[in-house]
Amino acid sequence: MGIKVLATAGLTAACGLLLAPTAHAEVEPGSWTSVAPTFNVQERGCGQVDNLTFRLTCSTASGDQRAERRYATYTGGTRQFEGYFRISSMGGTRISLKQTFNESAAGPFFMLAAERGGRLYAVHGGATLSGAGTVGANVRVNTVHQVGNEHRTYINGSLKHTYSSPRGSFYDKFGAYRTGSGNGPATVVWSDVKFWRK
Repeated sequence: MGIKVLATAGLTAACGLLLAPTAHAEVEPGSWTSVAPTFNVQERGCGQVDNLTFRLTCSTASGDQRAERRYATYTGGTRQFEGYFRISSMGGTRISLKQTFNESAAGPFFMLAAERGGRLYAVHGGATLSGAGTVGANVRVNTVHQVGNEHRTYINGSLKHTYSSPRGSFYDKFGAYRTGSGNGPATVVWSDVKFWRK
């Protein structure tokens, strides 16, 4: 009898674990807590934002051309971003898609950008991360940021870039943004954007 009760209790506990709603990050699983940071929409130059569709409508190779969401600042711990992007058109090149911005240093800390043809690269340092950014392809991006330690970037679930991180205040941005050597036009559609912390 005692054994049967223990077995039943164990089965109930196991079922509870399977059915309990928890936040599951796609990479680096652990004790993540789902969060929903607030954001502001940024439209500058020829940038246009329509929900999760971000457009640069001009080919201007100078000035501030951006269409982005800028999320709330964080100052510590570990943060994970996940989102899927699809470049639906790329008449230009070298368009930033996702940034981790160092507010303390008043500048970008990490920028993931795309060139015409599909090359995804880190703007600072120029490292190639993937060739997956072709027009029409759905690409999953995860960034895991341990403030004061390291920033890691995954493309389609594979670790592609690591970068030492200082302490300070940071925030996430994504959309379509002309890099210093880039130009539009471009249209980028994001979907299934999620955030976690631990």
